[in-house]
Amino acid sequence: MHIMTVCLGNICRSPAAEAVLVRRLAEAGLDHVRVSSAGTADYHVGERPHPMSQAEGERRGYRFPTRAAQLEPADLEGADLVVVMDAANEQDVLALARRPEDARKVVRLGAFAPDAAEGVRDVPDPWGLPEAAYGRMYDQIEEAVEALVTAIVDGTLEHILDRRRAVS
Repeated sequence: MHIMTVCLGNICRSPAAEAVLVRRLAEAGLDHVRVSSAGTADYHVGERPHPMSQAEGERRGYRFPTRAAQLEPADLEGADLVVVMDAANEQDVLALARRPEDARKVVRLGAFAPDAAEGVRDVPDPWGLPEAAYGRMYDQIEEAVEALVTAIVDGTLEHILDRRRAVS
């Protein structure tokens, strides 16, 4: 299985979600799941994560071996699940989908949050905001990733995806 996390520039939210997923999947013994990340824009291709995103993540014990990349249509074809951070990312990614089956792989991370029944929360972009925004971003990502990993482990991932598609 290949999960791809996507945000706008691939320097704040999606590398954070990638790092959190990598660790949580390893802790769950899901070594067969591969994780990568990309951005819908080319603003930061080749760059390391934003310093505040990386610093907050490292304080929480995460590692950041990847560099920013721009999402391409072929990335959608190679991924099994594309986890986007907000509604704008979702629209941008869906616009790149060349096949209906690629569009079906796209879901917002907030769909896995415990309060998702009340509506999917976006993960706000902390770029340009104070350091505290990065802590809130990680809190939200960690909460949703925990539920995503649980859904993979207990076999309810498709059910959650189907439920989100019915609402969309």
